[in-house]
Amino acid sequence: MPIEAKTLNILACPKCKGKLVHYAEKDELVCRGEQLAYPISEGIPVLIADKAREISSEELEKVPS
Repeated sequence: MPIEAKTLNILACPKCKGKLVHYAEKDELVCRGEQLAYPISEGIPVLIADKAREISSEELEKVPS
């Protein structure tokens, strides 16, 4: 399920407070600065740093801007 643009505009990475991007292929929210992907569970973003997974530079290149 896509995240609305209005929602993305108010959400931020809990570690660096940076912008998050919706990575639809994996249904995650990605912080480019920290190279972290936050899961979306049942349509709700789980913005807890301990629940995020680190993503490689190669995978980060696949995430839309």
